[in-house]
Parts: sequence; structure tokens; C-alpha cells
Amino acid sequence: MNKFRKKKPLFFLLILAMVFVLPVVVMLLWNAILPDAIGVNTINYWEALGIFILSKILFGGFGPGRRSHKMNHRKAKMKERFMEMDEEEKSAFKEEWKKRCKRD
Repeated sequence: MNKFRKKKPLFFLLILAMVFVLPVVVMLLWNAILPDAIGVNTINYWEALGIFILSKILFGGFGPGRRSHKMNHRKAKMKERFMEMDEEEKSAFKEEWKKRCKRD
């Protein structure tokens, strides 16, 4: 039995909790800040859920995003290049990075 199967119920409960808790956070923040700041009406849970989903669609998406995938790809590519170097190139590479990262 793999590790994910053991954690699957916990993962499901976490997602379910986020679906119910995050709109409450949106609602509380909206109702605490925006009516006094810009004169909008207060919102209920369902309106907060709609705003949360709309903001995720417009600004964030629902997955880890392309950014983390690009970073993993860059790391793998850099590691592959490093592994193909001979010992002399590796030591020159390390020395160059020590110079660049040295704090004054």
C-alpha cells in the first residue's frame, strides 16, 4: 500500500475544510474592512464563496501552478549539466559560485 492511499482520507478532509473555512475568512475580512473603507454592503457565506472561487479563477488557479513546475525543470536541468561536468569543471563552477555568493 503506497503512502498516498494512507493519507487520502486526510487529504480529502483538508480540501473539504478549506472549501468551508476559506470563504468564512473572506467573509470576515470583507465585512470587517470594506464596508467602512469604501462603503460596500456586507456579504454572507455564499457570496464570499463566490468571490473566493472567482478570485482563484482570475488570479491564482486551483493547482500548484506553472511556476513550481518551471523551477523543478530548471533545477533538474542544472543538476544534469553539473553531473556531466568533469572534476576540473565542477571545481571551477563551485569556485565561481562561491565568489558570487560571498558576503562582504
